[in-house]
Amino acid sequence: MEKHRVVPDVVEVVPDQILEIKYPSGVSVNLGNELTPTQVKDVPSVSWKADPNAYYTLIFTDPDNRHRDVPYQEWHHWLVVNIPGNSVAKGEVLSAYIGSGPPQGTGVHRYVFLVYKQPGKLKFDEPVLGRSVEKRGNFFATKFANKYKLGQPVAGNFYLAQFDSYVPQLYKELGA
Repeated sequence: MEKHRVVPDVVEVVPDQILEIKYPSGVSVNLGNELTPTQVKDVPSVSWKADPNAYYTLIFTDPDNRHRDVPYQEWHHWLVVNIPGNSVAKGEVLSAYIGSGPPQGTGVHRYVFLVYKQPGKLKFDEPVLGRSVEKRGNFFATKFANKYKLGQPVAGNFYLAQFDSYVPQLYKELGA
């Protein structure tokens, strides 16, 4: 995470646990491996060593929304809160999953998954976005975590991706 500047660009410290992320396409996320938008288009399974009696928040974000060399602005791809234990499917989806879609010519993007342990079940005042692309930009995982007093992430992982032939199809599906 430090080699690819996830620390300090996205979070202040490396999480204690590596988040396990597996896609239906058969690929897994492995601390900076390069995957294609085609491989990560569908919702992955996500797991970590969780306290079954605790609630968690899952954030999936792209800190290279415009280009890695331009001052970054995160664009979140998935936001699930009040996850009981590590049962992501039982959490409250604030922003539905949207796979990677780095624009052509913007180079390699970092796609970061973070899990935070909540101090309890929380009330979030964020808009529920579904698959809408509205209000996903100008997002910062650290600011979100601070707002809800989530502390540092307990688990994380990330991959790299760049434009491929699936991206125009994704944009069409999203009306972008």
